[in-house]
Formats: sequence, structure tokens, C-alpha cells
Amino acid sequence: MLNELNNKVILTQTMVDQYNKVITTIKSCKTKKQLEGASNMVKNFKTLYSLVGYPKVLSYNLNKELNIKKQQL
Repeated sequence: MLNELNNKVILTQTMVDQYNKVITTIKSCKTKKQLEGASNMVKNFKTLYSLVGYPKVLSYNLNKELNIKKQQL
């Protein structure tokens, strides 16, 4: 959420939990079809939390994990 006092993004526990869930899903993919589903989860995460604001490093890390997994498959 955006803190109006100093315009900083505050990570909520829900956001952290969802981020960890997406990362775990990406790492557990064994097929390209599963990875496509994980990619959709990443898109949904970005869409949802872009409305309230979130650190861009989370987006970078999600994309990085997807790319690593794509190379492994």
C-alpha cells in the first residue's frame, strides 16, 4: 500500500505471502505447460499489486525466476 505521508510502498504480509507463493510455484514447475500457468500467476500478481503499488524489485525477481526456469526446461 502507498503511505501518503512519505510516498513509500509498504509491504503487507499478504503481498509477501502471495509473492512467496508465486516464487514457489515457478520453482516447482516441471513442464512448459506448468510454466505457462506460473507466468499467468506472475501477470496476475503484477496487475493486482500495481493498483496499490509495490516495489519493482519484486517484479524483477519474478521475471528473473521465470527466465531461469525457462532455461532449465
